[in-house]
Amino acid sequence: MGAAAVGAPPAGLRGLIPAVGRHSAGTDPQDDGGFSWPDGTREALAAAGLDPDEVVDVVERALSEDLGGDPGRDVTTEATVPADRVGTASLVARADGVLAGLLLVPVVLAAAARRLELDAPEVAVKAADGDRVSAGDVLAELTGPVRVLLVAERTALNLVCRTSGVATATRAWAEELEGTGATVLDTRKTTPGLRALEKYAVRCGGGTNKRLGLFDVAMVKDNHKLAAGSVAAAYAAVTEQFPDVDVQVEVTTVEEAREAVDAGARFLLCDNMSTEALREVVEALEGRGVELEATGGLSLERAREVGGTGVDYLSVGALTHSAPVLDIALDLTA
Repeated sequence: MGAAAVGAPPAGLRGLIPAVGRHSAGTDPQDDGGFSWPDGTREALAAAGLDPDEVVDVVERALSEDLGGDPGRDVTTEATVPADRVGTASLVARADGVLAGLLLVPVVLAAAARRLELDAPEVAVKAADGDRVSAGDVLAELTGPVRVLLVAERTALNLVCRTSGVATATRAWAEELEGTGATVLDTRKTTPGLRALEKYAVRCGGGTNKRLGLFDVAMVKDNHKLAAGSVAAAYAAVTEQFPDVDVQVEVTTVEEAREAVDAGARFLLCDNMSTEALREVVEALEGRGVELEATGGLSLERAREVGGTGVDYLSVGALTHSAPVLDIALDLTA
């Protein structure tokens, strides 16, 4: 097998985020080690293909960066905002793009509320991950203790802006490939600690996830071939030691592609090949049940041309390593 879509498909994300009610820290029936899950949020994360506990870990570490530990402190907010002040804030798009990460907002608010020993704000969502949004669109209304809103602000925005940027970049590739039969894939070129969230964002943008890491799929690349002695030897070594693991083989020529398939490979990464070379590989392996991925040297301008060669996938590291963030703000309105 080749690429694997993990969790919910890009379509059908609307409705995953519940209207989140207010909860007192530590009193929710789904209290996990001091963390109170807002109603439906844990289930929404799982339905989206995310591990809820891993999401909480990311959020807690991000809050600790801002607050200096757990519980930590926000010296400006503590000095200027009474603990009993309640207000409303709007999460607003400042630019056009594709939304991802909105379902993380209730988690950030709940985590900040726990640290402050205050109620978690209510969240009324106005959009859903996977939606195309325009500058000025209100994505959610947050109502609750102002201290919680301000402490959670930067962590929530960092996560939503980052993941929405990835989703926006992915959507551009997906639309460019529409009708070619090819799908855009992500890579392992992700932000350390944020791989699951960035791969979720790729799904929101209409792309597909490749392997999650070094553990779930074998990928035989140049250094492995050199170490083993040949493409065939490297492929045989992997399949002998890990017979239940899917194997992908990187190739750079038509001859190498034939060698890999003759050795048993059924998923090839065609690395840095010209459009003509990709067509030759497609023609040479037609009818042999092989999935083909173009990788290396790709650009959005060239995407449709490459997709039209007959390859199944284009893998694009830039979806995650170079995507600009989508500008989103949190504005206190009352």
